[in-house]
Amino acid sequence: MSTILVVDDEPLVRDVVVRYLERDGFRTLTAGDGDEAKTLLARASPSLVVLDVMLPGTDGLSLCRWIRANSDLPVILLTARGEEADRIVGLELGADDYVTKPFSPRELATRVKTVLRRANATVPPAELIELGGLTLNALTRGVHRNGRLLQLTVKEFDLLWFLTSNPNRVFSRDQLMDRVWGYTAAFDTGTVTVHIRRLREKIERDPSRPQLLETIWGIGYRFRA
Repeated sequence: MSTILVVDDEPLVRDVVVRYLERDGFRTLTAGDGDEAKTLLARASPSLVVLDVMLPGTDGLSLCRWIRANSDLPVILLTARGEEADRIVGLELGADDYVTKPFSPRELATRVKTVLRRANATVPPAELIELGGLTLNALTRGVHRNGRLLQLTVKEFDLLWFLTSNPNRVFSRDQLMDRVWGYTAAFDTGTVTVHIRRLREKIERDPSRPQLLETIWGIGYRFRA
């Protein structure tokens, strides 16, 4: 049974989220601010964090940065509607997903299950992909470029593995949302754009002139073999 840490300074939000998560079979922990959340993260071992951006003490984005510096623990951000900057920064810090307030607790519970399923997905043992100077290892979920290990988040690895498994094939943002994130095209695909940019910064010699992760204008992206 997975344990979800819910971090929000609004007791009503915490109670509603916890009720839906526990109804779906999850154990839960709660924190009302970022500092309390840090204490719980150090003491417990949650499987995923639902994290509000606007928190007293250590804010959500700072906490997300701290989490990502120390682990690949999946993070779903809760952001205020219209605060696009927070969502973009959160994704750039390595958050796996975000939900805007006000939100449907049922949708959030579905996203928690989807992110966990992707994070815990089994991969073929010792399977390797070697393309474009990159070596991807499905067993260790490691990526090397010219012998140097790259630091990728869980979702960055998933996206890169999917694209390198289908070299030269073009995928739209909607298709990538469906195949990598498990969401329908109705969800915001800005997530894909942010992750493509982050991957380029890590795998390309010159991210401003990508040679591996190509944009096919008006269509989508491909990994060029």
